[in-house]
Amino acid sequence: MDEEIIRYENVSIVFDEKTIIDHFSLTVCKGEKVILRGPSGSGKSTLLKMAQGYARPHAGMVFYRTHEIDADTAWKIRQETAYISQDTDIGEGNVRELIAGVFAYAANKKVPYETSLNEYLTLFSLDETILDKDFRSLSGGEKQRIAIIISLLLGRTIFFLDEITAALDGLMKSRVAEYFLSHDDWTVIAISHDDAWYRDNVRIIPVGGN
Repeated sequence: MDEEIIRYENVSIVFDEKTIIDHFSLTVCKGEKVILRGPSGSGKSTLLKMAQGYARPHAGMVFYRTHEIDADTAWKIRQETAYISQDTDIGEGNVRELIAGVFAYAANKKVPYETSLNEYLTLFSLDETILDKDFRSLSGGEKQRIAIIISLLLGRTIFFLDEITAALDGLMKSRVAEYFLSHDDWTVIAISHDDAWYRDNVRIIPVGGN
């Protein structure tokens, strides 16, 4: 039997007294690649946040590894998964120091991130000199790639990705999508309208009508 990672069970989302998602159900098993597709404001980002305990459904339940997600389980989930947002304002100051700061947290201290950092910079076409630049001075695409690299350095195998290729050029969109989709053991739930993500091994899930 396939190992269940995330399960949405009859989830409803209400904003300003308007129901935008009603009775949404979805099970994602280990190694699956899923794209949530729907119009802006249809609740896709909220569904991703629910999977890490940052939001709760108006009705229904969300499960992680068969356990209902609540305040008691959310911390464990965030230690085992990586969430990357389209919001690239993830910090400030020197890029090298920003990255080091992430791995100064107790939960990340044992991760040997330095050994893979330059490899990822090369993979995503960033020069090592970017490490000495002020993060706020970077372009949107550079900031997004740094955010992606940080998530990969954490060594997680479950990813929630919210429009992470929107600020990238065509070649880099394909490279990023290919990297996440080519790992058979990684579980990926992504929001994207970029064609680079639509592959034979990807399941497309409509959200809020499309």
